Amino acid sequence: MRQRMAGTAGLALVALTVMAAGCGTKNEADNASANAAGNQTANDAQHASGGNKAGDVKKIIVGTGTQFPKVCFLDENGKLTGFDVELVKEIDKRLPGYEFEFQTMDFSNLLLSLETKKIDFVAHEMEQNPDRAAKYLFNKEAYAHWKTKIIVPKDSKNTFNSLDDLKGKKVLTTATSAEATLLEQYNKSHDNAIKIVYTNGAANDTVSQLTSGRVDATLGADFTLSLIDPQGKLQSEGEALEEADVQFVFRKDDEDGQKLADAVDGALKEIKSDGTLSKLSVQWLGADYTQD
Repeated sequence: MRQRMAGTAGLALVALTVMAAGCGTKNEADNASANAAGNQTANDAQHASGGNKAGDVKKIIVGTGTQFPKVCFLDENGKLTGFDVELVKEIDKRLPGYEFEFQTMDFSNLLLSLETKKIDFVAHEMEQNPDRAAKYLFNKEAYAHWKTKIIVPKDSKNTFNSLDDLKGKKVLTTATSAEATLLEQYNKSHDNAIKIVYTNGAANDTVSQLTSGRVDATLGADFTLSLIDPQGKLQSEGEALEEADVQFVFRKDDEDGQKLADAVDGALKEIKSDGTLSKLSVQWLGADYTQD
């Protein structure tokens, strides 16, 4: 997103070259002290840069989408923005050792692109579940928390309080999403009782399919309803089917991925503690969804 100037810690280390032995006890002590100070400066610079050597700036490709209103979308000027996008930009500001660059794609392609190393991490309101945790690395610091509920048209004659109530019904979901996994796991143990209909995740398509009667319901996080349905044509029903933290996703068993995840966690802790995360949530999502 921008080019950074290299740090000066490396130059400081060069200037602190130790003189030859035999200059007396005081000189040896001074040199030892200078070396210690130089090493501490280098360590501090390396920590602040996200673990990279001082002066190095590593480009990171961040995968996200354009179809999630207020989260990751294109505004009226064609600019990529939203809660997840602006949060990643804020993290980037606080990690001088990295330079983040966005790459947009369909939601269903994000995890595959991560596996094939086309991107370095995913920022798209990803929640952790057992299936995903087995294949991918999630950073430790959650940046949002959501409750998944059943969503139907406001004039729906059906009442849904649980997945059991969706038996025999057409339920819309996005391929590879956490909601899709929830439905698929249910169907595995209930003889495919729910008729799952997959979509590309576009908000206008979701509202259209529900209000036209092509599908009976969908699943979604509590905060998404007002985002995908600003005209108020839909409503949520019943208690939460599940609750989950929202995190970023990285490649598992990857040393660079682990280092990057740790650096992101460090920046997120700062963003939480100074109130920036809560402000971003209120600005983009309409309320503070950063706490469980």
